[in-house]
Amino acid sequence: MDIAMIGLGRMGANMAERLHRGGHTVIGVDPGQAARDSAAKRGFQVSASVADALATLPVPRVVWLMVPAGEVVDQTLAALAPHLSAGDVVIDGGNSYYKDSMRRAIQLQADEVSYVDCGTSGGVWGLQEGYSLMIGGDAGAVERVEAIFRTLAPGEDRGWAHVGPSGAGHFCKMVHNGIEYGMMQAYAEGFALMQHKTAFNLDLAQVAKAWQHGSVVRSWLLDLSADALGRNPQLDGIAPYVEDSGEGRWTVAEAIDLDVPAPVITLSLLERLRSREKNSFSDRLLAAMRNEFGGHAIKSK
Repeated sequence: MDIAMIGLGRMGANMAERLHRGGHTVIGVDPGQAARDSAAKRGFQVSASVADALATLPVPRVVWLMVPAGEVVDQTLAALAPHLSAGDVVIDGGNSYYKDSMRRAIQLQADEVSYVDCGTSGGVWGLQEGYSLMIGGDAGAVERVEAIFRTLAPGEDRGWAHVGPSGAGHFCKMVHNGIEYGMMQAYAEGFALMQHKTAFNLDLAQVAKAWQHGSVVRSWLLDLSADALGRNPQLDGIAPYVEDSGEGRWTVAEAIDLDVPAPVITLSLLERLRSREKNSFSDRLLAAMRNEFGGHAIKSK
């Protein structure tokens, strides 16, 4: 199958290479010369122009977007619009908000272009291990591009699913990332507890490796933690600052909107926000209050 991959960042380039290895014809599109040069070394075609890339593909065409969520997706679709034809399929493999995906599907439907939202998990390991794909959109359109999903997934019959109509794929990926927040927070707190039990002088990498086999808490996240602790037991040089991609926030907002309690996911998101406070006003106020009502000592900077 012929595919234009728009966005040759690390994940986009990895996906393009996996498709290329799987026998698909891939044209990678990116405005950055460095990204194009790097992608070209992987063996597939590259272009700086959306128009040029689409002109070389037979109609109907498949366009896969791997660009940042939000305004960039709309800008990319606007650039694509003059070059799309009836029957084309646009797949958004990024972390778009599911309601945006629903809106975009309706917009493209007016021009008889199908919009498929594909929540993609696998990170930098996807090239080697395959990607977990949560797909939303019209059943006919998904069936037409099914060969792509079978190639990107860990196996032809596993790791991917057409989960529902437009928006459903990105909705499932949103919840997936919310769950991920909670799991990561639980591991982080557990290992911090062991790290503080200095009387036992625990080797955290050793503990993690023991848990990797037979334990009910074994997982890929644990595997990655074991690797990280093995390389850097004290996590030297790593700042206690945790970013979020926005999907945890969307998950919490959706939980509130649906009246579904999600305390673990919510607290894990708040902990990420807390990690960014270098000089917490709330903690300083707490210390001041303790001093006011109980005369407790205040530590100076």
